Amino acid sequence: MKYKACIFDQDGTIYLGNSLISGAAETIARLRAAGSRTIFLSNNPTKTREQYAEKLARLGIPTNVDDIVNSSYVMVEWLKENTPGACLYVIGEESIIGELKEAGFVLSEKPGEVDVVVASFDRTFDYHKLQVAFDAINAGARLVATNPDRYCPTPTGGEPDCAAIIAALEACTGVKCDPVVGKPSPIMVRTIMEKLGLLPKDCLMVGDRLETDIRMGIEAGMDTCLVLTGDADREKLKISGLKPTMVLNSIAGLLEMCNLSGS
Repeated sequence: MKYKACIFDQDGTIYLGNSLISGAAETIARLRAAGSRTIFLSNNPTKTREQYAEKLARLGIPTNVDDIVNSSYVMVEWLKENTPGACLYVIGEESIIGELKEAGFVLSEKPGEVDVVVASFDRTFDYHKLQVAFDAINAGARLVATNPDRYCPTPTGGEPDCAAIIAALEACTGVKCDPVVGKPSPIMVRTIMEKLGLLPKDCLMVGDRLETDIRMGIEAGMDTCLVLTGDADREKLKISGLKPTMVLNSIAGLLEMCNLSGS
């Protein structure tokens, strides 16, 4: 087996909504049997790692929570390392708020107390949250964010994602959001590599999104595999200028590419 670890995006790569993509469970099982570690990523911070593990298990891919990395987990780890003890104002849903509280961070809506404003995918975003964040940033708070996604795919087309919230905050404050820790950030890559104890060259990144999954893998020095079961198609690939190592119609083709189809 060439790769010591295979790193998978989830929605659009392993499953679509609540339906497993054909061949995904067998592919993961074969890779694991061949000795490859499997890690599952998501930029979506509205679910905890435990919830992602439960979903994968329900779809036939039992997975340890420690093998799941999402943008809220990366944010918690980054904040613990870079701003320990910081007081936060969080634009986000209950999952990330709970994770940050569990990690020991104090949350406040008083601008003078806030050290860091954390922007996240938040379907309850409103003017009050924008005002509090505006006041806190103007009082000197740093602006950081979980993920750069413009929209989150849904069966009906999509929902505005964290990029919309970042844009609103940058527009009204003139402050640049830095960092954004989710894919394609090198911060997420570093978090994964520390978890695996591997170098990027030992890993394969598999995903359906060019600007997050594939760009992250290429920039990190990983081999990359674009699957055409989610966001990307061949026209988008051509326009992007990115050159993944392999392009497959679905994850099911990965076994043959890794010489595992007959094992």
